[in-house]
Amino acid sequence: MSKISDVLTEIGVSKVRLAKYLGVSRQMLYNYLALPELADWPSEKATRLLQLLEIKKEEDLDTLEITGEYIIKIDTKLNEGVKVAITGNNLIDLKGFNRKEVEILTDITTLLKDKLRDDHTKDTYNLYVYLYHYLQSMENNKELRYLLCFISKLMGFTDPMEFLFNQDQQFSFESIIFSAFTLYSQGGASKSKIVDSHKRFVQEIERRHEEKLSRTQELNTVKEQALKELGFATITEDNAKDVFEKIAEIQSRSN
Repeated sequence: MSKISDVLTEIGVSKVRLAKYLGVSRQMLYNYLALPELADWPSEKATRLLQLLEIKKEEDLDTLEITGEYIIKIDTKLNEGVKVAITGNNLIDLKGFNRKEVEILTDITTLLKDKLRDDHTKDTYNLYVYLYHYLQSMENNKELRYLLCFISKLMGFTDPMEFLFNQDQQFSFESIIFSAFTLYSQGGASKSKIVDSHKRFVQEIERRHEEKLSRTQELNTVKEQALKELGFATITEDNAKDVFEKIAEIQSRSN
């Protein structure tokens, strides 16, 4: 397998471009390259690599003649292959997105697919359900954005002094979260304080749930009243505008 890495380096094929050409994440590609032989790769990926290098089997690398013309040919095939991988191997329509947006969406979907494919415990699936909930909530909660920034910085992906959102709020949030992380890792809080804090956390969640349920019940009551006043049995596409206007009118009466 080291011969393949040597050839790729000599040709000038980066791991990033090759990963996108093969339709896998960079980490997955590194895992492939760490295997003893190309025969240990998934057959589809191994075949695609052989086609890129224009050889029939791994042993052909020993007699491969690398010329300027060959490098240009491989580079052209690689570029075309990446375009196909980006447009054809994803579960989303990427039309209308710019190059950087396409790249990040492709990287994310490829990583998700790789992790789910290798998940034998359902832990990854469960994590991605939580991630989906996180993404759904992030639009209405700026602190969730700040938390993503904090994690990116903590893992070394982002400069710790980069602030792309509200700098003052982000700075305060990161400082407080770092203190919490430190306290957690050092086990600095007593068991009783932790139990008490988690109890308050549960109570806050229950309070929010009750408020949401109350608002839902209130809205249903107002909706039923609006339908009754208008003489409708249910909301339809034809009467929706009238019903919503009546709901707003009823709500204004109680204010």
